[in-house]
Amino acid sequence: MILRIDMTSDIPIYQQIRNEIVFGVAKGHMKAGDLLPTVRQLAADIGVNPMTVNKAYALLREEGIIVIDRRHGAQISNRGMNGNAFDANFDQQVELLISEARMKGASKQDIQKHISDIIDRVYE
Repeated sequence: MILRIDMTSDIPIYQQIRNEIVFGVAKGHMKAGDLLPTVRQLAADIGVNPMTVNKAYALLREEGIIVIDRRHGAQISNRGMNGNAFDANFDQQVELLISEARMKGASKQDIQKHISDIIDRVYE
């Protein structure tokens, strides 16, 4: 599993780990039942404190994206893939991002084109 972590980013490392795993699942690089590295292994691989990886895994578990079993470790869940994709939280996040783009001068057409391009990348 290859995660792209930017140590200089303002985004916390645990959040970047979470996001990279979500991207991997969304793009089909990881599927339900796939095992994730142990907390210690992933921490060593990317050079971070194991507590950072533990925090990312805990967040993913809370969101239903992974399940953690003492015998088998962390693996991608199928629970999180069957939920309501367009809940209030999703709408709020998208609305906020669109509002920020609009504040910065993006037109409705610019935003639609940009979002369409991102959707195409995710579904490649």
